Amino acid sequence: MLRSTEESVSFVPNSHSSRLFLPSTAKVGKTSLIMSLVSEEFPDVVPYRAEEITIPADVTPERVPTHIVDYSEAEQTDEQLFQEISKANVICIVYSVNNKKSIEKVTSHWIPLITENTDKDSRVPLILVGNKSDLVEHSSMETILPIMNQYSEIETCVECSAKNLKNISELFYYAQKAVLHPTGPLYCPEKKDMKPLCVKALTRIFKVSDLDNDGILNDNELNFFQRTCFNTPLEPQALEDVKNVVRKNLSDGVCDNGLTLKGFLFLHTLFIQRGRHETTWTVLRRFGYDDDLELNQDYLFPPLKVPPGCTTELNHNAYLFLQSVFDKHDKDRDCALSPEELGDLFDVFPYMPWGPDVNNTVCTNDQGWITYQGYLSQWTLTTYLDVQRCLEYLGYLGYSIVAEQESHSQTDPLMAVCVTRDKKIDLQKKQTQRSVFRCNVFGDIGSGKSGFLQAFLGSNLMRQKNIREEHRSYYAISTTYVYGQEKYLLLHEVFPDFDYLSDADLACDIVCLVYDVSNPYSFEYCAKVFKQYFMDSKTPCMMIAAKSDLPEIKQMYGCSPLEFCRRHKMPPPQSFTCNTAAGPNRDIYTKHLILIVASVEGRSFLILRTFITKNLHRGRTLLEVFQRGVDSTFCSFWRM
Repeated sequence: MLRSTEESVSFVPNSHSSRLFLPSTAKVGKTSLIMSLVSEEFPDVVPYRAEEITIPADVTPERVPTHIVDYSEAEQTDEQLFQEISKANVICIVYSVNNKKSIEKVTSHWIPLITENTDKDSRVPLILVGNKSDLVEHSSMETILPIMNQYSEIETCVECSAKNLKNISELFYYAQKAVLHPTGPLYCPEKKDMKPLCVKALTRIFKVSDLDNDGILNDNELNFFQRTCFNTPLEPQALEDVKNVVRKNLSDGVCDNGLTLKGFLFLHTLFIQRGRHETTWTVLRRFGYDDDLELNQDYLFPPLKVPPGCTTELNHNAYLFLQSVFDKHDKDRDCALSPEELGDLFDVFPYMPWGPDVNNTVCTNDQGWITYQGYLSQWTLTTYLDVQRCLEYLGYLGYSIVAEQESHSQTDPLMAVCVTRDKKIDLQKKQTQRSVFRCNVFGDIGSGKSGFLQAFLGSNLMRQKNIREEHRSYYAISTTYVYGQEKYLLLHEVFPDFDYLSDADLACDIVCLVYDVSNPYSFEYCAKVFKQYFMDSKTPCMMIAAKSDLPEIKQMYGCSPLEFCRRHKMPPPQSFTCNTAAGPNRDIYTKHLILIVASVEGRSFLILRTFITKNLHRGRTLLEVFQRGVDSTFCSFWRM
């Protein structure tokens, strides 16, 4: 934060080059200025207009190629003038310090003309250039300063001489600096303060750098910030000097020997006021901001290709980062995020990413607050359903920046995500490394699908009645254990429109067919869905006999649900109810994952049942069967 431009990392804005345009009235010496810069001597013969000159990146201070464009009223049309104004990154209006009329034309002609031919929302920075300083003993700054105060787009004024080469290189340095590090987006000269967008961006940067979320940047966090932006930490004395500068100017800028947000913003205001815009711009660009102080699209949306048949999951390092973010904001250490804590977590976002439906998508505590498990589950769900949105969210939280400092190596944001291999390969190899499995839940209206989803999150019928319709979720995700490993099961309630099932409705790891045992016409829908869409597929299916606490009524179908399952080699219908005093039993969801894993490994339900039955008939216990190669969970599955 205190390093000079030479010590900092070089950041190039979106344009990747700077285009300097020099308009002026005749006889002020602008063409001589350009030729003196290139040849480093005053030219004997000066043409009406110099040809466009390109200065290579390796000879410019900011390592950016620079195009210098001259203008001649005698040789060029107004249309050409307007085109050059619109293409310019910075415009140097040249006047002669010994010619009052040329100074007057700066405000009477050139600035209005430039304003008319540039976008109001992105004013091009201006530099006033007073040439022929060798011809006078006085300065024109007394006349120019009121003009600079009147027009905020004027970055600076440079007095120079093409004849004796005074301030020629400085002129083009400031011109390039105005392109790469413009004042306009950062600072309002009239108010003598930073603009709201700049304050907003720096506030986010402060919060990302405040690793313990105590509202203060301690010495470790200041050095985290320093290394992030300038690749080197500060010595203890330099850190103390920074805080002393703030203490002298701001009563609440330093607290508990750490830098507060007010102190942080004050330092950047000071940098800008002292002409060190490059320091603030280096910080902003390092944290992903573009020239308009919006987060760069490449930073938020890195391209990621997901082949057909593959899914996306967060990797271990991403989960560790998200865990640290949770811990940072769980101030009362109750392993849940209150609405205030959740709002504080998402304060670095431009909008609130999670709506009230999330509280009915993941596990919450008795107060309805998202638990630690629910928090990770929602991130897992977002990664699975919309990985680009997940990468955007991680960008707001500063994942790549924090991870890079922790790993001491450059971190690609895409490294947070693992693209699983094609499910077809899993089936061929009869094993899978995936941690997230999707179950699409089908059933007629009123069959109990929503209750089935909510029961997975631990909500009984009484609690479910408190869910408002507009807060309802069609997803539920949580964890369960299979083979001693924690897996995520994602339940998705499919809208019961039998004739319009999309590819997304059909793409899943397991199908759950829910019918109401107390409704004689409920099972028919499940049978039709299975026969039309899943009978010939390799997707495992499970029948759920919902509302099993109610009297069971014979289903008006050609055969009973049990017989239907036998004919189609499915497990028998699983009894389910969420009308319980405590939280509903979760065993049924574990069985879903067991069936998925069995399907991947090529073990059908009938094969498993036959294997277990033979061994039990031979007098072996379930434990002995397990020791012979079948997981005990499969045994409990068979004994349902």
